[in-house]
Amino acid sequence: QVQLVESGGGLVQAGGSLRLSCAASGRTVSSTGMGWFRQAPGKEREFVAAIGRSTYYADSVKGRFTISRDNAKNTLYLQMNSLKPEDTAVYYCATYYSGHYYYEDAYNYWGQGTQVTVSS
Repeated sequence: QVQLVESGGGLVQAGGSLRLSCAASGRTVSSTGMGWFRQAPGKEREFVAAIGRSTYYADSVKGRFTISRDNAKNTLYLQMNSLKPEDTAVYYCATYYSGHYYYEDAYNYWGQGTQVTVSS
């Protein structure tokens, strides 16, 4: 059974940084593509970033966020810099299964999410 546990969320001022972690068990992060999504209040869950043979980013976070993984720790990361109030959301990590990395249905296992709040 695959389990994903996110951590690292919190409250930060605009312009600040946070690093989210996603600890995986039951599957090695190096053996599969993985992604980060987020869901703001009253909005649909949206793609943030993905990592496979390459890295992919939503236009809204490109240049500010970096996705990476530590195979030894079996952990996925999302380094978030220059945070904006519009980045406020619950952030989820997920394991890629099939299809286009941009869409939720391409992922088959999800974590419980971690809250990121950016104050102005």
